[in-house]
Amino acid sequence: MSDIIQLLPDSVANQIAAGEVVQRPASAVKEMMENAIDAGADHIKLIVKDAGKTLIQVIDNGCGMSVTDARVCFERHATSKIRKAEDLFAIRTMGFRGEAMASIAAISHVELRTRRHEDELGTVVEIEGSEVVQQYPDQAPAGTSISVKNLFYNIPARRNFLKSNSVELRHILDEFQRIALAHPEIFFSLHSDGNELFHLPKETLKQRIVHLFGNSYNQRLVPVEETTTIITIKGYIGKPEFAKKTRGEQFFFVNNRFIRDHYLNHAVLNAYEDILPADLFPLYVLFIDIDPSKIDINVHPTKTEIKYEDEKAIYAILRSAVKRSLGRFNITPSLDFEQETGFDNLITPKPLDEIQVPTINFNPNFNPFDDGNPRSRSAVSRSYSYPEALERKSSIPQNWDTLYQISEQEEAIQLPLIPEDPAKENSFIQPSDQPKKQFFQLHNRYIVSQIHSGFMLIDQQAAHERILFEQFQQHLKSNQGSSQQSLFPQTVELNAADFALIQDMLPEIHSLGFQLRPFGKSTFVVDGIPADLDNVNEGQIIEQLLEDFKNQSDLRLNKREKLAKSLAKNAAIKAGTKLDNQGMEDLIDRLFACESPNISIQGRPVIITYTLQELAERFARNI
Repeated sequence: MSDIIQLLPDSVANQIAAGEVVQRPASAVKEMMENAIDAGADHIKLIVKDAGKTLIQVIDNGCGMSVTDARVCFERHATSKIRKAEDLFAIRTMGFRGEAMASIAAISHVELRTRRHEDELGTVVEIEGSEVVQQYPDQAPAGTSISVKNLFYNIPARRNFLKSNSVELRHILDEFQRIALAHPEIFFSLHSDGNELFHLPKETLKQRIVHLFGNSYNQRLVPVEETTTIITIKGYIGKPEFAKKTRGEQFFFVNNRFIRDHYLNHAVLNAYEDILPADLFPLYVLFIDIDPSKIDINVHPTKTEIKYEDEKAIYAILRSAVKRSLGRFNITPSLDFEQETGFDNLITPKPLDEIQVPTINFNPNFNPFDDGNPRSRSAVSRSYSYPEALERKSSIPQNWDTLYQISEQEEAIQLPLIPEDPAKENSFIQPSDQPKKQFFQLHNRYIVSQIHSGFMLIDQQAAHERILFEQFQQHLKSNQGSSQQSLFPQTVELNAADFALIQDMLPEIHSLGFQLRPFGKSTFVVDGIPADLDNVNEGQIIEQLLEDFKNQSDLRLNKREKLAKSLAKNAAIKAGTKLDNQGMEDLIDRLFACESPNISIQGRPVIITYTLQELAERFARNI
């Protein structure tokens, strides 16, 4: 039997490696910009076309490369940062693996133009699918310009799996913002399809945050500074009143490298726990400086995860630093222990001998059914004098008030009982205007409705969500969602990534009944909202739509279903909302007009039925 194990060709190995390093155009943008930073550039320009599918170009004024380096940089594991294994634990640069350029060159057409500052001529290298097409000297500005064209041209399956241009551009904007935040001392610009989206001069971190997210952020930032023997923390956090329902404005940088860390994110949110609801997310841009020997950054191909030697100590320091900053700038409520416990500013109370016991005046002969007609007085139940009423009350069970207690906050209306026969004290009938259908509400959460075989319990929030979901689906299919004009149009300011996402969803959002129009580079004006939404904040509902859309875990739903589900969930009445009888009747009628009235949009039951037989068994009796 012949040998079956053999070494892969370099071109195939590079394509396999590219699947780990370059997942989409944004991955190539990240690697190329990090290389420009490592080259010492202080002026970096990013140009993309068709969201990076056609062209990604990074131009920098860094140190440039020699003729040999320009060719070797496309080899696998070729790096200028690592010489021995110990160097892995002292990394301060962005790139170090030596796989980025080789992976990018394996799946695209690459043109490299580079020149060192001391050289007169530069070098041009052209590569297609890991093969060097040509290399020659040419005039070039000092620094490096790398153009990546036709990404995934030789892997059509991977190219077909790329999302729409707006989605891919959103990922590029995310990577661009992270790198720009980490290096405010560097000039950055971003051009997409001939339009300049960002022009960021060299500036401070606060100015960089304002330029990236909008001028309104200038008043939202609270500085954070903490120095310990373990780590140094600096950066900014957002004031609680400006927290959003959407994620995306939370940034951690460890040694100027962007990372994702749910554990540290929990530390920041824990510092806000007493002043911020659980469904709101504050802005933070925090930099952690730590000894490289205390961390391991070589745990993920994209270098966005880090292992810490003592993560519990870092958690405690970070939480304490954020909480101290919130308290230092009077963001959190504080107690003044030096305040006198007496109430000096109150009016001096009256002496006890001047206090009078309140009196209650009443008419013991008052009859609410007396309209002045002697005939009508004879047709109603006789009234009792006050002593007689006390005597009759003694015959009422002592737990009567407990069994039939009505909250003072509930606006319950007790319909009077009219005696069927005035001669019989216990013979009563309901008044003629009693509704034919009577519903009851339990704890302002569930609706009780009697049916022939027993009764049913309806979850009012789940029922309303189901009604709105099917209604919004119809609007999306017909593109004729009803809208109500806003008396005062509201502006919604978003970050660049969310702005691009909203633009991609505009046709569906308009079909739901929203009236949005772009206003500048990162702002939308809301002129109208769906007619079914009452007493909602336009900005919050848009932010919640974005959050639900980005974090929708059900892959079976398409874009339209995701939007309809999100809007129905946010527009439905919530548990704890009091409904009158007519409101409950309308809700039930609309529920049973739905295609799937029994199942909520989360897949849970909406209606639970109890039969008379089940009740009889609970009471241990036969029916």
